[in-house]
Amino acid sequence: MRGMGNMQGMMKKMQKMQKEMMQAQEELNAKEFEGTAGGGMVKVTVNGQREVLNVNLDPSVVDPEDVEMLQDLVVVAINDALKKVEDTTSSTMGKFTQGLNLPF
Repeated sequence: MRGMGNMQGMMKKMQKMQKEMMQAQEELNAKEFEGTAGGGMVKVTVNGQREVLNVNLDPSVVDPEDVEMLQDLVVVAINDALKKVEDTTSSTMGKFTQGLNLPF
């Protein structure tokens, strides 16, 4: 019966890890990340669920003669924010899968 105790202990550890992973994911989802472009002239805020929450444009970057530049800056700022989400998610959630050799 020694094997059964081992199995129960393993199940408890897995349940604890699952609970901690869910909590970490909830915290990441609620966190806000800011991406910038143009030296901070364009700022984009996203949450951990990769939803855009806010776009802030410095008035000096709004040039009706050069809409393409503004569009490019917005794209760069969004991608910057999303990269921060991805990096933070990978490092936070990676703690749980370290050493498990799980395929992704």
